[in-house]
Amino acid sequence: MTEERTPGFNTLAIHAGAQPDPATGARATPIYQTTSFVFDDVDHAAALFNLETFGNIYTRIMNPTQAVLEERMAALEGGTAALAVASGHAAQALVFHTLLSPGDEFIAARQLYGGSINQFSHSFKKCGWEVQWADTTDADSFRAALTPKTKAIFVESIANPGGIITDLEAVSAVAKEAGVPLIVDNTLATPYLTRPIEYGADIIVHSLTKFLGGHGNSIGGAIVDCGTFDWLKSGRFSTLSEPCDSYHGITLAETFGNFSFAIACRVLGLRDFGPAISPFNAFLILTGIETLPLRMQRHCDNALAVATWLSGHDKVDWVNYAGLPGNAFNEMAKRYSPKGAGAVFTFGLKGGYEAGIALVSNVKLFSHLANIGDTRSLIIHPASTTHRQLTDEQRISAGAGPEVVRLSIGLENVEDIIADLDQALSAA
Repeated sequence: MTEERTPGFNTLAIHAGAQPDPATGARATPIYQTTSFVFDDVDHAAALFNLETFGNIYTRIMNPTQAVLEERMAALEGGTAALAVASGHAAQALVFHTLLSPGDEFIAARQLYGGSINQFSHSFKKCGWEVQWADTTDADSFRAALTPKTKAIFVESIANPGGIITDLEAVSAVAKEAGVPLIVDNTLATPYLTRPIEYGADIIVHSLTKFLGGHGNSIGGAIVDCGTFDWLKSGRFSTLSEPCDSYHGITLAETFGNFSFAIACRVLGLRDFGPAISPFNAFLILTGIETLPLRMQRHCDNALAVATWLSGHDKVDWVNYAGLPGNAFNEMAKRYSPKGAGAVFTFGLKGGYEAGIALVSNVKLFSHLANIGDTRSLIIHPASTTHRQLTDEQRISAGAGPEVVRLSIGLENVEDIIADLDQALSAA
């Protein structure tokens, strides 16, 4: 008798969560473009609304196309459950809504995507949630930032735009000592390069808009419940550990166990705030995920070649790509991301701010836009765009100083990518 085989990553990227449509036999997951779903009878309807059975009620809360995407994301990350939502920002908002109450604090790495810094610094304050900042490169800085009000720690596995590889095990140790969950944004790495659950993550978030969808045609986000955190132990996480008035007093952590966090995000946050992903976007992202392993490897191979070439260019002051030998994070990349250091990295131009503006104005193959993770090569000057709302000090701390240019290397022939950068640098 043979043991049941665990499918490999490539197989999961294509098959996890999906079955031929039972009504039509369609092999591709259908787009269930409907607002609502018919109940079998009044008892079935009551059981759904009481969380006594799983099923579809209304597409704002759940949809069969979305469900396949969620099961696939949970399988790829090794989690117990997932929730797909309208965007990466929506995913972060629902995570913190589930964890925090007014007056609570969380710690975040200061080396983050500029939009996350804005969200944490400004919008979250209106909810009474306060962020304390720490240094991704120094796990002890997270420990120093802890207070009795701390309820979570947030990092990116590969920081955007600086390309820093986070020592997830070291930060996880701090979170475990404090008895709070570690939240990891795994957007830049994807589970193909890094699976944060293997290094102590409790919750994983993604912008599905980026490498997972991969084609620059759809926006989405995901929350993955790793099923590793005991929500009942401390009694500090009342949304999960105390009776829920919305559902006749059930305690979510007791009722749903190791996937209760994903359930809470769905039946409370998504239900009431409504940042639902459209079935069509879920379908597009599912299609993108099927080729994720092939695309990510090409992304990484191209990025290493481009970073190596830029390192020798006389107009380039520095290149920060963890895949380069000698980079400060090269050994960390070998540990956490051995297949490649991702496709997004930054470099500094000797001409500073004006040189960055000139470069993005002269590229032809590259697209100058505010996105990453596309099949196409993308370029941006963060100080004048994605990070312009930040102070000079915040920009520099986030790895987006005036001379910094961020590249998201695509799937084109690498010779063509390099040739475009070469002509644009010459023109600038």
